[in-house]
Amino acid sequence: MSKPVTIRDVKVILTAPEGINLVVVKIETSEPGLYGLGCATFTQRYLMVKVAIEDYLRDFLIGKDVANIEDIWQTSMVNSYWRNGPALNNALSGVDMALWDIAGKRAGMPVYDLLGGKTREAAAVYRHADGKSLGEVEENVRKFMDQGLLYIRCQMGGYGGRIHEIRTPDGAPPGAYFDPHGYMRDTVKLFEHIRSKVGNEIELLHDVHERLAPIEAVRLSKNLEPYRLFFLEDALAPESVDWFRIMRAQSATPIAMGELFTNSQEWLPLITERLIDFIRCHISTIGGITPAKKLAHLCEAFGIRTAWHGPGDVSPVGHAANLHLDVSSANFGVQEWWGPKDIIYEMFPGTPELRQGYVYPNDKPGLGIDIDEALAAKYPCDNSKSVPNAWTTSRTPDGGSWRP
Repeated sequence: MSKPVTIRDVKVILTAPEGINLVVVKIETSEPGLYGLGCATFTQRYLMVKVAIEDYLRDFLIGKDVANIEDIWQTSMVNSYWRNGPALNNALSGVDMALWDIAGKRAGMPVYDLLGGKTREAAAVYRHADGKSLGEVEENVRKFMDQGLLYIRCQMGGYGGRIHEIRTPDGAPPGAYFDPHGYMRDTVKLFEHIRSKVGNEIELLHDVHERLAPIEAVRLSKNLEPYRLFFLEDALAPESVDWFRIMRAQSATPIAMGELFTNSQEWLPLITERLIDFIRCHISTIGGITPAKKLAHLCEAFGIRTAWHGPGDVSPVGHAANLHLDVSSANFGVQEWWGPKDIIYEMFPGTPELRQGYVYPNDKPGLGIDIDEALAAKYPCDNSKSVPNAWTTSRTPDGGSWRP
């Protein structure tokens, strides 16, 4: 019997090539030259993830057999006793993805083959068209259409539709102010305009980003029905998921949910009661590929499709993991895509490429992506961008804090 390949070291690589703090985990093994990469990016609190890995998980993992992915995931999840938080889950995700990467390299197969093989050659993606006016959003939608995109998310003024001057009380604290009622009215006008201008050939999406009270989210979902959205994203905060029952009873607008979820008790009732149409968790925040594949299978049984979270605060390694899940899942829906800059392809060779609306995986073993650590070190993370983070400090016109 051959000697098992074991974990020799676990490293954390912090880098911000596009000005967004990323966390990549590198697992080195007892086999010379064999290593794996995983995404552990929790942008807003990335140093917590670094500490969780270097000061706690690393010693727990060294010496373990890299083949035992499921056991490592299960024991790492409960090793701290308290669990299912974003920092620890991201730390575990970095390890989990890296182990899948190693498994693929050892087998000489892409991870999607280990997950059951391709169900499609590429993943259809959506990009974000924003603007401060109806005309500007339309112009950006048409640019994406010219690039061959079939799915486009439309926003006007970013999250909460911040295009109007906000009148606040004297002494109001700083924050990302928005007017929920103005935002809702403008959003309906936006989709009326875009549909009338570009027709019905393009799939349109919108992200509420939890900027409405539950009853107003229900109303928006109903008011958007005539414009046939592909889905309405994150209409409610995780604390308000019971409202999906009311929304489902009153509106046929498809719903996508899950970006802020960290444990199965948040998504189980939405899936088993068929209250959503797309699951779009941040893969690293739920713990990596191992739980994501199980979640995709659960959703398949209830007719729910995947639409994994894919913004700039997912590392290219995480995007590659998303893609391996996409092409190997029968119930894939659509994939969010951020549009990497040239520096990403230089720093992360093997980053998937977008062509005419589809992102294609390569056929390299593992996740098919690498990292230039020397180049990554030239783009250090900036903790000042993680803690104040204005867009997460949402406020209504009277200065009250809003929970996105």
